[in-house]
Amino acid sequence: MRTKILFISQGVSFMGNSIQKNMESAGYEVVRVDPVVEEIAQYKDEISIFVFYLGKFIEDIPEVLVYLKDICLEEEKMLVLLGNANELSIVDNQLPPAAIAAKFERPVDLKRLVAEIGLLAQAVGVREAQKSILLVDDDPTFLKMMKGWLDSDYRVTIVTSGTQALMYIADNRPDLILLDYEMPVISGPQVLEMIRSETKVDNIPVMFLTGKGDRESVLKVLALKPEGYLLKSLNREQILASLIEFFDKKHAEELQKKSHI
Repeated sequence: MRTKILFISQGVSFMGNSIQKNMESAGYEVVRVDPVVEEIAQYKDEISIFVFYLGKFIEDIPEVLVYLKDICLEEEKMLVLLGNANELSIVDNQLPPAAIAAKFERPVDLKRLVAEIGLLAQAVGVREAQKSILLVDDDPTFLKMMKGWLDSDYRVTIVTSGTQALMYIADNRPDLILLDYEMPVISGPQVLEMIRSETKVDNIPVMFLTGKGDRESVLKVLALKPEGYLLKSLNREQILASLIEFFDKKHAEELQKKSHI
């Protein structure tokens, strides 16, 4: 299956066409869109590498830069910028370094661009082979800490409410949901109940995150029959060990099922 590239470019130009042809000649499938949020959003779930050919218009589309910043940071898209020094500077002032995978100043060295895309495609392949975890918690500090702990081993998406979690799994299927037990508006148990009532997502594994480790609280959590629970007081090594144990167990169960087919 060929790697897809989302090529963001306003209008038609000789250089834009040349860049597209070079990427296609290198074996990539190129989808070309205008720098419009709605057009980018159509493909953001299926494409991980974005190549953005900048122009004078860049100052007139702040909403596009905000959107790219959000999806690059939250969904780990690879954003490659092509532009002159002034255009790149404008984007640098709007996007943090973590949201930009690579930058090329015009005139673009097309061989170097294709080589860089190749490296990014390899990185995407490695990342997509990792298990995906949806982390749900209303505490931004805890989310940031947990994401930092898990990022090197898993693809982690964070949301801050049960509503956001339900919206996310409507279009995405994580390998595991780590769900805060106590949240305002929609609690963790309510979220789990809603997940289990929808046939499309009812078999997504869910583990609760809880700050309470006393026997009564633990029994209350387990009565809802999640795949398990993690105490928020655990350190990084303990949490990683628990996740490795969980995924190893799931893998063994899947192998056992296949052997009985």
